Amino acid sequence: MRNPHRNGNLRDGGEATDENGFGDGVILGLDGGATSTVCVCVPYFTFGGDRLPEPFPILGRAVAGCTNRNSVGETAARDSLEQVISEALVRSGSDKSDVRGVCLGVSGVNHPSDQEKIESWIRDMFPSHVKVYVQNDAIVALASGTMGKLHGCVLIAGTGCIAYGFDEDGKEARASGGGPILGDWGSGYGIAAQALTAVIRAHDGRGPQTLLTSTILKALGLTSPDELIGWTYADPSWARIAALVPQVVFCAEAGDEISDKILVDAAEDLALSVKAVVQRLGLCGEDGTASFPVVMVGGVLNAKRKWDIGKEVSKRINRSFPGAQTIIPKVEPAVGAALLAMNFLTS
Repeated sequence: MRNPHRNGNLRDGGEATDENGFGDGVILGLDGGATSTVCVCVPYFTFGGDRLPEPFPILGRAVAGCTNRNSVGETAARDSLEQVISEALVRSGSDKSDVRGVCLGVSGVNHPSDQEKIESWIRDMFPSHVKVYVQNDAIVALASGTMGKLHGCVLIAGTGCIAYGFDEDGKEARASGGGPILGDWGSGYGIAAQALTAVIRAHDGRGPQTLLTSTILKALGLTSPDELIGWTYADPSWARIAALVPQVVFCAEAGDEISDKILVDAAEDLALSVKAVVQRLGLCGEDGTASFPVVMVGGVLNAKRKWDIGKEVSKRINRSFPGAQTIIPKVEPAVGAALLAMNFLTS
């Protein structure tokens, strides 16, 4: 089926639109995290005000594996990017010539050289007229909660974690996001790694006994903590370790003190990352009470369990900054990437 947004009626200014007011051509938005990558294909349109179309028009959507090259290597990351983009286009009924812009938010993009590397991969896929924008995945997550505008702070806590923000003048700051070796202990990986450590310490006598031992062994189909060493290093991928977070939450809800402390410390660390960004950018104003958005994204924050990590983080943020407005986005970060591309194209 051909994409109906390939050709439309002309506006007075010569911009092609269809009967729904969408412009000619499509936009690709991509969110590449440490666990999976989502790409959406949406019709190009200009928007204003504070409302998005409902339902938001997604022509095609595809999912692939991790595209953080620091986690899976350059070859696997590039292959996954190319795969997910091609699948989203096919499912939308579009082809590469229909694309007006591509915005990729990819974890592990921390330096202009990272942007240039990934942009060179994607540039080869498209005709020369297609605009390509590469950002850290935190930036497109922020855009998902702010109508594609870059102002305020975003906190991502999934497999990894990062806080990122912009002030009104475009100055930016970040905290955390360096990966598990560099201490992202509020991330899913960080929480689960501390739980595994607690099990080993309990087993060899360096730490107190914990419900985590029986719960994690059962979840992994193991019979002894000694087997955890082999399990961990057989495939120490971040997502595989982070998948144990629900077991930690279960134990905390059951009253396990070790698990509870791990989650409390994670909430403190995540709130501290937001605080660092807010203070560096002055988002809270001189008196500390100015209003600003804090977009909260990721499975750790939005699990909606009795022991609610997202709620605990929000409490700590509001304790420091009463003007902070926490936002759970109504659209996924890949759509935020598409909105950001539209803003870049029209600015």
